[in-house]
Amino acid sequence: MADTQPLPKPKVIIFDVNETLLDLENMRESVGKALAGQQQLLPLWFSTMLHHSLVTTVSGDYQDFGEIGVAALMMVAKNNQIDLTPEQAKTAIVTPLLNLPPHADVKSGLTNLKKQKFKLVSLTNSSNYGVKTQFENAGLTHFFDNRYSIEDIKIYKPDLRAYEWVLKKLNVKPDEALMVAAHGWDVAGAKAAGLQTAFIARPGKALYPLAQQPDYIVNDVNELAKQLQKKY
Repeated sequence: MADTQPLPKPKVIIFDVNETLLDLENMRESVGKALAGQQQLLPLWFSTMLHHSLVTTVSGDYQDFGEIGVAALMMVAKNNQIDLTPEQAKTAIVTPLLNLPPHADVKSGLTNLKKQKFKLVSLTNSSNYGVKTQFENAGLTHFFDNRYSIEDIKIYKPDLRAYEWVLKKLNVKPDEALMVAAHGWDVAGAKAAGLQTAFIARPGKALYPLAQQPDYIVNDVNELAKQLQKKY
């Protein structure tokens, strides 16, 4: 845990969704097939999608996250000399993305947090329909008091305005909320916005060295729940 002043007990825990709660490994097959069997390009596709979500934010030209995903897959294919149509790209992404399983630790970890009486919400760059469907298919809906999508404000995380917006919706101060994510960029944005932060060190994920360190660094949701239980 980072060296900080004593933190208040969070009034709400805000979870990122994709990769933090849901496992993208199942997408390797569909995206890999679209990319001529090159499954190793999945991380490049995801990072390209995130990169261009920020391009739309700073340029003021909002595009749906799913559309950005298709465009990003087309870009990765082109840069690797792979023939891919927009229809093929959409087929490779949409159905698998809506049916991602939760990581093995997620349900037990969320159950522990609920027993501790924490209010749990999600904040995602995905659409409202997308995250609703993902949670239903993954069996996570009942764990959460609410779901928030940047679709409502058309400003993607980690823009500080995304975090400020959800804090207003929740009617809490920044240090009364704990943002949980498996992405260094998401943790960095939330920390810069004044929130408490927890980084889930999923395999292949790393913190951004130039950003403020998170308040918690854990391997999974179970470990976070145990640390919070011990602290509070």
